[in-house]
Amino acid sequence: MYSLVLFLALLFYFPVYFIRMKIRRKQRFYLKERLGLKLPSAKPGAPSLWIHAVSVGEVLSLRRLVSEVKARHPSWVIYFSTLTNSGYEVAAQTLPDVEELFFVPLDFGWVVRRFFATLRPRLFVLAESEFWPHLLRQAGRTCRSVILVNGRMSRRSYEKYRGWRRLVLPVLDQVDYFLVQTERDRNRLEAIGVPAQKVEVAGNLKAEVRLPDVTAEEKDRLRSALGLSSTKKVIIAGSTHRGEEALIIEAFAGARRIRPDLVMVIAPRHPERSPEVERVAVEAGLRVMRRTQAQQDKLWDVLILDTIGELPRFYALADLAFVGGSLIPHGGQNFLEPAYYGKPVCYGQHMENFASLSDDFIASGAARVVAGLEELEAVFSMKDEKELVEMGRKAKVLLRSLQGATARTLEVIESRIEEGGKD
Repeated sequence: MYSLVLFLALLFYFPVYFIRMKIRRKQRFYLKERLGLKLPSAKPGAPSLWIHAVSVGEVLSLRRLVSEVKARHPSWVIYFSTLTNSGYEVAAQTLPDVEELFFVPLDFGWVVRRFFATLRPRLFVLAESEFWPHLLRQAGRTCRSVILVNGRMSRRSYEKYRGWRRLVLPVLDQVDYFLVQTERDRNRLEAIGVPAQKVEVAGNLKAEVRLPDVTAEEKDRLRSALGLSSTKKVIIAGSTHRGEEALIIEAFAGARRIRPDLVMVIAPRHPERSPEVERVAVEAGLRVMRRTQAQQDKLWDVLILDTIGELPRFYALADLAFVGGSLIPHGGQNFLEPAYYGKPVCYGQHMENFASLSDDFIASGAARVVAGLEELEAVFSMKDEKELVEMGRKAKVLLRSLQGATARTLEVIESRIEEGGKD
């Protein structure tokens, strides 16, 4: 029944997916890879693990774990899969220790079986909350152990899973061990019916941020390349979504009337939306430049970061960071990268994807929630720069105090890949 529903859903969604990916975004389908008609290469002999992450956020949260696994066990083979094209691109740029990077197979039994028959990993590692029935069942049959790392259970997922408990539990039973982010995640899994002995709070891997240091000289060179004088104050609006940019730009334009020395860098979550964002900024009467068209002698008020992988470096340049996906009910994007560089962080009210971390940062005075145009404009005006600097300092200190999840996760992976973990 599940396979039939999945097939019908795929037939219905395929035209939408085609328009979105092929026509609008000019991206490939990778259908052969997803159907197992073009399989990743196996590396037999050595212990191996298959790690699956959905998209960019999950990939970035696993960077340190992957590097630690390889540093301690250089002979182990790491296979890594993602669901989205953007996740694949980021993984290709940031995970040099992965032997094979590929797209996760479509969740049909015959497709999934081909992948596991080829790779035959000892361990299957699932990140956060990606529960595909055929994928997990075949992992349970093939691997010594299946573990969930950095697991989380949002309120919406909890209510949905609780209502469909009889269908959900057989899928979750394929997971041998759950390493979750918070006590709330553990309580929700146990309430659904997952045995308490299979769940452990290990912390949040997203707090294990490790980014390149950006020196003062590097910041000066970047400013020079962008034509920015040392007196300009830089606001970064990172990972923004449709429905947010108009409000952000309007608030920025209002703040500039108070502080003409402000400039803004906007990084759309999907860079292919850059022309759309540019139109909004131009209509607001602002001078706009794209990163891919940057000219040292061009004056600009808004820079659109239409590249992939540069956002952390720009966060290091910022005087204030706003993190997107939070003014709309999307769940928020990762705000820990600006915190890593000691930058003051603000975001909207919709931070469900980072609820526990967000609560910690707000309670510690390390971040600020903004609701609506007036509050956003007031923060962008940067009236109290000393307070913002203190927010950034607190953010960096708190982030360091939250780290430790990688060490515990690595311990569990080592024990399960060597000894097996089936109950």
